[in-house]
Amino acid sequence: MTISSLGYVVVKATDLSAWETFGTEVLGMMPADAPDGKTRWLQMDERPFRIAIEQGDADRYGCAGWEVSDKQAFDALIEKLEAAGTTVERGSKSQADARCVTEIASCADPCGNHMEFYHGRVYDYRQFISPKGVSGFITGDMGLGHTVLPCPDLKAAYDFYVGLMGFGVTDHMHFKFSEDPEDPGQGLHFLHADNPRHHSLALYEAPHPAGCVHIMVETNNIDDIGYCIDRCAEHNVAITSSLGRHTNDKMLSFYMNTPAGFALEFGCDGWQVDWSTYQPTTSRLPSIWGHKWSPPE
Repeated sequence: MTISSLGYVVVKATDLSAWETFGTEVLGMMPADAPDGKTRWLQMDERPFRIAIEQGDADRYGCAGWEVSDKQAFDALIEKLEAAGTTVERGSKSQADARCVTEIASCADPCGNHMEFYHGRVYDYRQFISPKGVSGFITGDMGLGHTVLPCPDLKAAYDFYVGLMGFGVTDHMHFKFSEDPEDPGQGLHFLHADNPRHHSLALYEAPHPAGCVHIMVETNNIDDIGYCIDRCAEHNVAITSSLGRHTNDKMLSFYMNTPAGFALEFGCDGWQVDWSTYQPTTSRLPSIWGHKWSPPE
């Protein structure tokens, strides 16, 4: 399997301070300044950042940063993508340094979602001490968490991520939002990387103005979630889905709106899967209980 984990995400922001406040005061992550003096970093562990916030003309998702195991896998992935007709841009040393990696490259998927991929981790070993008392985030070899991308051409995106990028298939859902028998509904593919997290990527059959449906971060326990719900109320952050437990990955979580307009899932108790015995599934129900949706006005 090619992809090891979701190493980081990049967010574009018109107001860097708004995201820094959200990240530290609501999510409980540690702030840090990138060496360029412009980008803001949010730390979740001993890595220099897991979320990078860059100045942009609009508030939106920037890209995912996918980790591969080593240089051999990195070069092989570039060769495979280019052979399939995908334009890949190898990054410079300064670009790699800015992301705290050894080598980096970038491309777009068939739906226009931009991505970066890299090998080689840089650690600063700064002890994670949450400014809001979060006990810790579950990262390590499982990476930041997961991201859900808008993919109107679901088949092309699925073929790209499974056939070329090398993700494994975990689960599939299909939703209808009306009783109309002619309603084609929308599909959702859950894909895993080379780690036990149930899914590091999901592909949703619809566009999204913010360039992302949601990202997920996982904490150690339910108390971390409860305190975050209280902080959302304190800081007037819209909760877009109530507390609930998902069917396929068993995650206990709630969703909130971010300053970039996409959602963030804040959860715990995610299923860590033994892929040697797992068979891909199709799920008809997204949640066992809870997760009542109320999009922000």
